[in-house]
Amino acid sequence: MLAQLRRAIVLSLVAIVLFGVGYPLVGTGISQLLFNHQANGSLVKGGSALVGQSWTSPDWFHGRPDADNPLLLNGKPGSSGAANLGPRSETLVRQTRKLIAYWHSQGVDPTTDLVTTSASGYDPDITPADAVAEIPMVSRATGLSSARLRQLIRTQTQGPEFGFLGPSYINVLQLNQALKALESRLR
Repeated sequence: MLAQLRRAIVLSLVAIVLFGVGYPLVGTGISQLLFNHQANGSLVKGGSALVGQSWTSPDWFHGRPDADNPLLLNGKPGSSGAANLGPRSETLVRQTRKLIAYWHSQGVDPTTDLVTTSASGYDPDITPADAVAEIPMVSRATGLSSARLRQLIRTQTQGPEFGFLGPSYINVLQLNQALKALESRLR
């Protein structure tokens, strides 16, 4: 019996070292070697390209609303997840109406995505239609023409993943960085 106990302990220790230390280290090493930018959070100047940022000024394009606080458009940091509000939820209807009123106050006729949250609550991307809907607000705030903003949106539009998966999209952080660069070149 002592021999079987010894084998069980040795096997447990080998498994702990192999699967608890070795496997994670190999996975981390491979990801750092082959996918360094993604493995380190896809950080760019101003934030992460993978996490929706909070844009509150009309000088910038805004992302989708955040599930933890939809009225703060990509609201408070530190939490994530869906709101789990169904289509008959009074809270959801009230929040959606407030978001529609907010967008109308900014001169924007909002698309569905601009007043509804994504599943994760931190979607960094919007559709080209969402960005085009925001042109009146950004144009008025920055003084840039609608035509120039449309061109900027076209340059920042990414096609479907692998050419066929999902719709075209725009990363809001990268769009706003390009907007800032455009503004600085024109001044």
